Amino acid sequence: MSRDWLEGTKPEYDIVVIGSGLAGLTCANMLARNNRSVLLLEQHHQLGGLAAWFKRKGGHIFDVSLHGFPVGMIKTCRKYWTPEIANMIVQLKGIRFDNPQFSFTTTFDRDDFTRILQERFKIPRDNIENFFNVARDMNFYDDQTMTVRELFEKYFPGRDDVVRMLMEPIAYANGSTLDEPAITYGIVFSNFMSKGVYTVRGGTDKFIGAMQAELLKNGADVRTRCLVEKVIVENGRVAGVVTNGKAIKCKAVVSNGNLLSTIFKLVGAKYFSESFVEKAKAIRLNNSSCQVYIGIKKGERIDYIGDLLFTSVAEKFDSVKLRSKNITSRTFSIYYPETRPESDMYSIVASTNANYEDWANLSEQEYHDSKKELIESTMAALEKYIPGVRDKIDYVEAATPKTFQRYTLHECGASFGTKFEGLKISMGLPEEIRGLFHTGSVGIIMSGWLGAANYGVITSNNVDKYLTP
Repeated sequence: MSRDWLEGTKPEYDIVVIGSGLAGLTCANMLARNNRSVLLLEQHHQLGGLAAWFKRKGGHIFDVSLHGFPVGMIKTCRKYWTPEIANMIVQLKGIRFDNPQFSFTTTFDRDDFTRILQERFKIPRDNIENFFNVARDMNFYDDQTMTVRELFEKYFPGRDDVVRMLMEPIAYANGSTLDEPAITYGIVFSNFMSKGVYTVRGGTDKFIGAMQAELLKNGADVRTRCLVEKVIVENGRVAGVVTNGKAIKCKAVVSNGNLLSTIFKLVGAKYFSESFVEKAKAIRLNNSSCQVYIGIKKGERIDYIGDLLFTSVAEKFDSVKLRSKNITSRTFSIYYPETRPESDMYSIVASTNANYEDWANLSEQEYHDSKKELIESTMAALEKYIPGVRDKIDYVEAATPKTFQRYTLHECGASFGTKFEGLKISMGLPEEIRGLFHTGSVGIIMSGWLGAANYGVITSNNVDKYLTP
């Protein structure tokens, strides 16, 4: 007989959180801390959303998603999780760029970028300082008509090499382009420029495991393998959810799922105003990703070549080429034994931005061949940095936008949620249906580990206010 994954759940909760990405986890934890009764429902067998991991033969553990975030994640975890979770976060010291326009290694912070821009690119100090200050001071309430392209042209006119240095890593991190509002770039870039790039020491599995333990300690009811099929709405107000065929009552719902899926599948357009639906239909999904997971044989080692490598053979930065199935640019995240102190093994994750439509309609054979080509081109690119690496590898696997869609249920496998216009719609859900909230990767500036966790905090505060008489 199949197991009942909802066995023991209560008939009613204050809040049901749908999905356990970092935004959903953080939101659920904050509400549970505030003595709200919380049911967290995750359709997958593990928590974390795209903050995920998997194990393979040979002792390999691979982390999913781009493996770097700003120093602000330490403060967020210390304040809204635990000091122990915050202490797992460590800095990556060697961020390497290699492309036809330049090649160097940096600590990826404001001081080092200023030095490089002055010494290597010969940019006047005033231009650099003014650019950094403008980007740092951007916020959601600013005039949003300036594009990223216009921002760069104002301070670095005609310098596509500088644009590449400043833009390419952020495009990898959140899918932004030169024609997005400048705010979508400035906020994310400034977060990194504070003190560089950080990652989790011990691996995503330890990180999410510690979060799950804290959720349970705070009284949240956490359930995996529970697919939410419907949000129940009565008289313009959330009344519950249907999950695994079972109805559970609640006063509020927080969806950590894809924004468009939340509106049009979990709830249904008929419950929203016509004007809201029209605005929601205009939301553009962000792009997706491909990854290649490479396991080094136990006992083998690789020399230190940097922690994060932004590599490209494209002549200059091009956001269309960056997503193309004909790959010219990729990021290598190198996992040395220090990353997982309990292990003596090395692994490498190669990440590329991608378009869902390039993969969605392939035949089974075409899909198989394309994944094989993805792996082969990645191995060939890696050999430039680790000669003879093929002889040290005993496992390799690829993920595509279809893979991400399968495991996250996000529309078109959208790794970075929606474009910027999605943020206003996400934040406006409670005005349409009382008790309905959303949190997650929307509007670009909320993408990534730090943005997602902080949006979870914002949403938890809004839910708490809604539930307070």
